[in-house]
Amino acid sequence: MTGRPLLFVDVDGVLNPADPWPADGYGHHRLLGHDVLLSPVHGDWLRELADTYDLCWATTWQGSANEHLGPLLGLPELPVVTVNRYARQAGDPRIRLAELISGHKWAPLLRHAAGRPFAWVDDVIPPRLVRNSLLRSDRLLLRTDPHQGLERHHVDRLLRRPPAPRWRRR
Repeated sequence: MTGRPLLFVDVDGVLNPADPWPADGYGHHRLLGHDVLLSPVHGDWLRELADTYDLCWATTWQGSANEHLGPLLGLPELPVVTVNRYARQAGDPRIRLAELISGHKWAPLLRHAAGRPFAWVDDVIPPRLVRNSLLRSDRLLLRTDPHQGLERHHVDRLLRRPPAPRWRRR
């Protein structure tokens, strides 16, 4: 196990903003039958974050993120957390039904992290999970505005104080 924290990255609402006319610098792409907006700046920022974090896709794009998005952003192939077709497994955290609907990624992320510190950038993170993570040094959950996506202040926050292993009492 590496000492570096993981960074789970969503695509839609993070790298692909919902705003049909985002800031300058976005290119329009037709991928898998969808109109996708991508900014090369996001690729620069993710490569910068890769100096501190082990990046992982956590998106419904699944492996298609490596095939279609990674090359456009100048990213190497990244591990993919399977978040589609979530099936509850023994040991998964208890999640209220409303959180399960909007936070279906939570249990797969915890399973993938396997105790490693991590950050998660997504436009849909249940507020309760964000609040609970504030008390933990090993987790950082950042919600983006789905219309704006990833912004420089998110990157600066991720770099300023990355998640660290929790101190454990012996």
